Amino acid sequence: MVNGKRVKVKRNIKSESKFSSMNVLIGLIIVMFVVQIVSVVFIIGEINEFRESVNELSESLDSTKIQLNQKIDIVDSDLQNKVNGLSASLLNVETDLSKEISSIKAKTSSDFSGVIDDVVSSVVSIRTDVAQGTGFIISEDGFVVTNAHVLTGARFANAITSEQTSESLSLIGYNENLDLALLKIDGSYDYLRFDDSDDIRVGEKVIAIGNPLGLSFSVSEGIVSAVNRAGENGIRAYIQTDAALNPGNSGGPLINTDGRVIGINNFKIAGDNIGFALESNFIVDAVNEIGIVEINKTVV
Repeated sequence: MVNGKRVKVKRNIKSESKFSSMNVLIGLIIVMFVVQIVSVVFIIGEINEFRESVNELSESLDSTKIQLNQKIDIVDSDLQNKVNGLSASLLNVETDLSKEISSIKAKTSSDFSGVIDDVVSSVVSIRTDVAQGTGFIISEDGFVVTNAHVLTGARFANAITSEQTSESLSLIGYNENLDLALLKIDGSYDYLRFDDSDDIRVGEKVIAIGNPLGLSFSVSEGIVSAVNRAGENGIRAYIQTDAALNPGNSGGPLINTDGRVIGINNFKIAGDNIGFALESNFIVDAVNEIGIVEINKTVV
């Protein structure tokens, strides 16, 4: 009996031992499970932070890309403007060089072809119902000068351009004492520029352009024979030249070898090669006076 009781006690101890081991195991499993959950939560948090960092980096890269593209566009635009400006400058240099070459050729020889090519498009033939003469364009917006006597008795007047188009002329005003008239045609045109007639030298080469005897856009060469000659008005305002002037030349430009106007062909006297042109400084002053009085603006 005693032995039987001992056996029963041993069995209870073993049961308790197994129960305790089971609890420990369960506890360990729970701890491990909790640790895994914490680890997973931590990892998920790290992943989310990483994703946010990636998104922020992506947004930053997109912003940087946009800024770089804007800067590239600005630089490209600025570069294109500079290229265009350089091209325009080179074109102007080429044009100026071409004019300089033409001027040098005209000064050193009898070849005025380059100068004539530059100015002839600004010369017009003036036809009225009673007469004809010559004029020339002095501004981009179509102001034209000629001799006032070309328009005497006329009811209308047209300008025939170098391209043989006919444009209606309107009279702005005139200076009867200087035999000068200012007219206007509609449109945009090449025009002639004036030189300072105080710089004219006796003996320098000049070219007269006009429509003598109806022969449109004829050119004659000569030299300045004298300056400050007195006209029929008593004013010492005329260049004397041996360039051939004939009826129809009246109102045409007298130009120098630089292609600039130094006078307007006005009249001739008996004898060969004695013609007179009103000096450019008097033309400019008279034209601007007419402009101020008639249309309240200077023309040149």
